[in-house]
Amino acid sequence: MRLFVALVPPPYVLDELEDFLAPYRSGPPEGLRWVGREQLHVTLTFLGEVDERTFERLLPRLQRAVARHRRLTLSLAGAGAFPGNGAHARVLWSGLYGDRRELARLAASTSAAGRRLGVPPGKSRAFRPHLTLARCRVPVDVRPLLEPMSAFAGTPWTADSVRLMESRLPAKGRTTVEHEVISTWPLREPKG
Repeated sequence: MRLFVALVPPPYVLDELEDFLAPYRSGPPEGLRWVGREQLHVTLTFLGEVDERTFERLLPRLQRAVARHRRLTLSLAGAGAFPGNGAHARVLWSGLYGDRRELARLAASTSAAGRRLGVPPGKSRAFRPHLTLARCRVPVDVRPLLEPMSAFAGTPWTADSVRLMESRLPAKGRTTVEHEVISTWPLREPKG
């Protein structure tokens, strides 16, 4: 199984984002593939390929890691590109604002849960909270999109749960990547 840990914004946040993006989806640059609504998420930890035995041991570790963290207030805002300034981008994204330090700690906890079992594979990267909006196979110049999209400021929402997702790559009978929720764990209520 190809797994990742993620936050998924609520429907009203995705509605707002979709409405804002609508005028940009049909224009240039060529080759930019917009992410479908059902795939929009904020990746906390990419775990990669996980075998069945590791998966069984991973579930309780992730559950404990998530349970140590409180709910987060977040919002989507602005736009950016990977890599660099957008002149030769492969990814167009919206940023996250709000409880970013706590979000980074949550991501570190879920990553540590995986590392203790030998995942994720390869070298780890610094956590850069974002929601991927579009991708392309060949780098394109997305700078004309960045300026108008940088004005986006979404409504804040409360992230109250974390999901373990399976990513199924295109294969026989499937033309796009599909994500399936494997497990959902609640974040703690704030102390009142």
